[in-house]
Parts: sequence; C-alpha cells; structure tokens
Amino acid sequence: MNYSKKNVKDIDLKGKRVLLRCDFNVPLSKETGEITDDTRIVAALPTIRYLLDEGAALVACSHLGKPKGEYKASLSLAPVAVRLSELLGQEVIFAKDTIGEDAKSKASALKPGEIMLLENTRFDKGEEKCDPEFSKALAAFGEVFVSDAFGTVHRAHASTKGVADYLPAVSGFLIDKELEIMGKALEAPKRPFVCILGGAKVSDKIGVINNLLEKADTIIIGGGMAYTFLKAQGYEVGNSLLEADRVEYAAEMIKKAKEKGVRFLLPVDTAVHTTFENTEDFLTVPSSEIPEGYMGLDIGKESIKLFSEAVADAGTVIWNGPMGVFEFPAFAEGTKSVARAMASSGAITIIGGGDSAAAVTQLGFADKMTHISTGGGASLEFLEGLELPGVACLEDR
Repeated sequence: MNYSKKNVKDIDLKGKRVLLRCDFNVPLSKETGEITDDTRIVAALPTIRYLLDEGAALVACSHLGKPKGEYKASLSLAPVAVRLSELLGQEVIFAKDTIGEDAKSKASALKPGEIMLLENTRFDKGEEKCDPEFSKALAAFGEVFVSDAFGTVHRAHASTKGVADYLPAVSGFLIDKELEIMGKALEAPKRPFVCILGGAKVSDKIGVINNLLEKADTIIIGGGMAYTFLKAQGYEVGNSLLEADRVEYAAEMIKKAKEKGVRFLLPVDTAVHTTFENTEDFLTVPSSEIPEGYMGLDIGKESIKLFSEAVADAGTVIWNGPMGVFEFPAFAEGTKSVARAMASSGAITIIGGGDSAAAVTQLGFADKMTHISTGGGASLEFLEGLELPGVACLEDR
C-alpha cells in the first residue's frame, strides 16, 4: 500500500468549502448524555484550526455509536458541537440532519472561517453501505474532502471512502502522522525491530503475525493468545484461554519464525489462579507446568525480564494487545512492565491503538511513547499489510 498521500498542506484551501471527516465517536454518559472523554475531539483540533485559519468554510462530519441507519437521540452529535465550540472558542453551527434541508440551508450560508457539524452520518442507512447517492449528497457540501478519522479508515463507508469518488481527497494531520510513523516503521524500521502482540485471541492476529514475520527481528507473544502457542509446543495449559482450532497454525508460525531467523518469544512463566478474579492469592509457575484447574492471567517475573531486555535493545517497538488481564490490578504487572520498558528505551515506540493505548494512558506512560495510534481496528489492519479503503482513496503525493 502507498503510504505517501497528500495532506492539507499540499493543496490550496483559501476560501474553499471543505468537507472534513473527523472521529467524534466519543463516550457519552448513559445518565446525563454528557461527553465523558473528549480526547478524540481534542485530537481533531490541529486540522480544524489549520483549515479555519486558511479561510475554509468547513463542514465537519462523523459517526457516533451504532444507530444502524436510524435516528437515536442518545447518539446525536449535538453534545460534540457544544464541546467543540468551547474548545475552538467560536460557534460550531449544528445541523439537525445529515443531508437534509437543515444541513443544506446552513451549509449554503456558511462563510469562510466558519464551521458547522452535520448530524451523525450513521443515522442514514446509506453511510455503512457506501451508497453512491448518499456519498454524492455528502460530497456536495465541499469542493475538497479532508479525511482525518484514522479509526474508521478500514471501513469502506460513504463518509470515509465514497465521497472521494466526487471530490479531491487529502489527509488531515492525524492520518498524515499515522501513515508517516506506522508506514515508516513497517517499511524501513530502525532495527532491531521488535513487535509485541498480546490480547485474547490468536485468530484476531493471524494476518498480523504472518505479515510481521516478514519484517520483524523479534516477535513477543503475551496475553491470552500465548496459551495457544504454548499448547502448540506440547505444554498443558490448564483452564487458560485456548483456541484449539488454532494450535496447528501457532505451531506453523513458530516453525516459520525459526526458518526466517526471527526471534519468537513466549512467556517462560505465568501468573495463574483457579478463578477469573482480582486476587493477590495467585501462583507463578513455569509456562510449561500450568497445573490442571488453573488459568494463566498474566506473564510472570522471568517473562517480564526476558521481554523487557528485548525491548531495551530495540530500535523500533510496535505493541498491540495487553500481556494479561490488566483490568485486574493483580494481573496488570506484565502490561505495566512492558509499557515501562518501552517508555525507558531509546527506541521509536508505537502503540497500536485499542486496549494497549488505554493501558498506556491509564498507567501514565502515554507521553513517553513516540506515537499512540488513534485507531484500534485500523492499526491492526495496517500491521496486517491490508489496504485501508479510507487511505487508498486519498490522492498520492
């Protein structure tokens, strides 16, 4: 995939009408309907401010939640318009529909330097179907399309891909940064290149492991998915998370790593307990000796040492997926230690969105990382080497 795409600085925007796709899919309080975390709104500000400073008349759009093509008051973007107004220090005009009369009349009255926000794009059935008519109606709001929602570029929806059939399309600063940092890490990494993969399921990471075996110097496996690999080595894993139908695949990956000279690290010891709960009353055992009736819930101290040493020597580290059940403080040590090792290494450190991003932020290491991806699913597909529809549709440099 070509990662070199035009961004907002590559085109003349003065006085132009611009359609901007943001990621305003923010968490809302069920009780009050208020925004509980405005990180994604704050992340969009540099692109928005640049466009307004350039004198663009700006029509922003986004999805929120999964309304499945129907209007749901609880998933309205109205609270986002209010918060965005506060952050920008200027009014954000809010349209009560997406491509209806209210949106059209407000858009036609929009002056350079002004911004309006359309209602939730997923209130229209045409959004997720990438319907050409809906795409065309959205595209009518702009002369240029700026895509800045990396969290949705793996979706071929009307507002992420369809509108690019009718408008010149470039990236905003968020997507530009993702492509530059993650693209460079995959295509020309500073070596040694270490990839850390965790989380629950091997099946979620099959394509990722396959792709990274062609590029990485070391692959580290932790989290629930490690037990399928341990089983592939002939060990018993007790009641640990296991994908029995992926054991053969795991054995193939270990073999392939050996053939390619890629160091493939699995946990050498494991924190285990008989129940899935937060308890200090756990045992740490060699990964080859998990007792019957016990389940692995985190990596042990020897694994932490092994993984941390691999990270300390790295030139580039990409991490996707926690090392254990980090929601339980008793089993957060593995995840915390990997984050600490990355934060204190001199490497280029990239967190691939999702749970890893949440863990790093929660543990206070976010500002020590080179880059934290804004898209969980998108960053996984990026690591897998798949073409992302919302990136492929942008103009090449």
